[in-house]
Amino acid sequence: MREAELFSRLPAILRKAMETPGYAEHLKGVDPARITSPTALATLPVLRKSDLPALHKADPPFGGFVGKPPGAFARLFTSPGPIFEPEAAHADPWRGARALFAAGFRPGDVVLNTFSYHLTPGGFIFDTAARALGCAVIPAGPGNTEAQFELIEAYRPTGYCGTPDFLKILLDAAISAGRDVSSIKRAAVSGAAFPKSLQEEIASRGIDAYQAFGTADLGLIAYETSARDGMVVNEDLIFEIVRPGTGEPVAEGDVGEIVVTTLDPDHPWIRLAIGDLTATLPGASPCGRTNLRITGWMGRADQTTKVKGMFVRPEQVAEIGKRHPQLGRLRLIVARDNEQDVMKLRCEYP
Repeated sequence: MREAELFSRLPAILRKAMETPGYAEHLKGVDPARITSPTALATLPVLRKSDLPALHKADPPFGGFVGKPPGAFARLFTSPGPIFEPEAAHADPWRGARALFAAGFRPGDVVLNTFSYHLTPGGFIFDTAARALGCAVIPAGPGNTEAQFELIEAYRPTGYCGTPDFLKILLDAAISAGRDVSSIKRAAVSGAAFPKSLQEEIASRGIDAYQAFGTADLGLIAYETSARDGMVVNEDLIFEIVRPGTGEPVAEGDVGEIVVTTLDPDHPWIRLAIGDLTATLPGASPCGRTNLRITGWMGRADQTTKVKGMFVRPEQVAEIGKRHPQLGRLRLIVARDNEQDVMKLRCEYP
C-alpha cells in the first residue's frame, strides 16, 4: 500500500530533518518514531510558506531548514519573497516526469520549454522532468516569438511546456506571421489560470493540453490525466488538506488548504502549508491511476496571488507604500484580459 510505505519512511526523514536548527526548534519535543500514520502526522505543527521569507532572511539562505550547504546542490534558485530553493543533484529532482507522461510525452519527443530559466526554478522543473523521461529539450524560455518560430520550424517539437497564456500568444503570433507551429500536438501547462474558454481554444488549434500543479518549493504536486477528471496527486508525497489557519484535516471532500510533506532526506518539507485551496475527489481516476485525486486549484487561503506564473504577495504591495509615503491605502487588482493575467495598482492620493 502506497500510504503505508510512505509512512514507514517518514520517521527516518523526521530524524534527519530535526538535525537542522530550523526543524529542531519547529518540531521540538516530537518523537519521530511515533509519527507513522496520518493521524500522528496531523499532530505536528504546520510550516507556513508565507513565513519562509522572514525565516530565510533571519538565517540565510534556507532558514536553518536544510542540513547541507548550498554547494552540495546542483542549482540554487530564488522566487518572490524572497524564498531560496535548492535543486537536488539526482534525476528528476522536482518529480515532474509522471506529469509529462500523463500528458502524452514519450521518450524521443522534442519538447519546447518556455518556462523561465532565470533565477526561478520553473524552467528546470520541466527541463529535468522531460530529460528524465527521455525527451530532448529546447530551453527556449518565455518571449521572443520570432526566435521561437525559428526553433519550432527547425526542430519540429511535438510537446510544449509553459504557461497557457504564452501558448496562446505563440499560436496567435504564428498565425499573424504566417509561421508553422503545427508540429506541437501536446502541452503541459502550469503557472497560470487555464479556464475552460482557453482550454477549448487551445484544443481547437489541435493541441492536447494538460494542467500540472506545483510550486517552486515542492516541484510537481498533482497533474491532470487523460481522464480529464480532477488531478492525481504525485507519488512520493504525503498530501493533506487542512482547515485554513490550522493544522486540522478537513472531512473528505471539504475544501481546505494544501499541506505537503516530502521525503527527500537532503531537503525535506514537513507539513508545508502552501496557501492553495483544494478538495479531494472520491475513488480512483478512470485513467487507472490509483493515487489520491483532487479537484485542482480552488483559490487561496491568504491574499497572495499568482500573476503570469509568479506569486505577488501583500508585503510587496506594502513595500511600494513605504517607498511612497505620500500615498494612502493601496489595492492590487488582478484580473484576466484576452486570456492573460493583468494587474492594476490603485492608490489613494490625498
